[in-house]
Amino acid sequence: MKSEIQLAPDVIREAAQLLREGKIVAFPTETVYGLGANALDASAVQRVFELKGRPSTSPLIVHVASVEAAREVVSEWPPLAEQLARRFWPGPLTLVLPKQASIPDIVTAGLDTVGVRVPAHPIALALLREAKVPVAAPSANRFMGVSPTTAEHVRAAFVDAVPVLDGGPCQVGIESTVVAISGEVVTLLRPGMISLADLRAATHSRVVVPDAVASAGDAHASPGLHHRHYSPSTPLFLTDGRGPLHAGTGAYVWHRTPNPSGQSIKMSDDPERYAAQLYAALHTLDSKGLDWIAVEEPPDTPEWSAIRDRLKRAAGLAYGPG
Repeated sequence: MKSEIQLAPDVIREAAQLLREGKIVAFPTETVYGLGANALDASAVQRVFELKGRPSTSPLIVHVASVEAAREVVSEWPPLAEQLARRFWPGPLTLVLPKQASIPDIVTAGLDTVGVRVPAHPIALALLREAKVPVAAPSANRFMGVSPTTAEHVRAAFVDAVPVLDGGPCQVGIESTVVAISGEVVTLLRPGMISLADLRAATHSRVVVPDAVASAGDAHASPGLHHRHYSPSTPLFLTDGRGPLHAGTGAYVWHRTPNPSGQSIKMSDDPERYAAQLYAALHTLDSKGLDWIAVEEPPDTPEWSAIRDRLKRAAGLAYGPG
């Protein structure tokens, strides 16, 4: 993935120093912008939860610069982890594995597992290499809001509360695929643009897709499992686009079925391009003071599964922990 914006080395060095000092830095990844803290510093991670208004039951993903660095934050590295990491990293795949004791419980919601990934963005990788610490980073937005895919989205959420490394628009546009690995089984916890078919082709193993991802007590097995998440403040609903939409002033987001009601945004009918456009479109519409946002429901096919997941949670229609 190429960044449209290049940052001077001294900017990266300054941001890395802030992370080592326990400060918070927002930075781009190929999926969404992250709100990063030194994952080994429980006080710094606590500040991330406070800034976001995020509940302690929702674990964070730890970002590292290499497969070798990932092995340092987990206590087990089975062959399936090696296969998936070598195939998809750097990239939008998070592996959930037993954690090292050095990772504070606040990072993992008290669970004995940690999610880890190597992001595919040159600025993120440069920051991680310079910081020389693992970085715990949820999306850089207020909890349950629409994830940010530009630096402007981050600044709108936090103003001057955190420095932001501007790497241009995110190329993938929705959060990473999350899988847990136990023995010879891979369990899909959160869908993403690395698909179930991709995972099965890479591992030649059994990939489990549970009807609902169970929580361990109050803790969620993965980020992004609340029944309402990724939501604009404007009420959002899904529709087939064929009938009248809601009363009042609204906007219709569609990719196949036009509708004359309200403002209209035409999305790509290619799922990868749609994913890259989605959050930017929702941010734009959410700033207009509308009464509603209607989104044409995507096809119920495997290549659209991650987008369907995000839209159902944005509308409060998903079922899962929380």
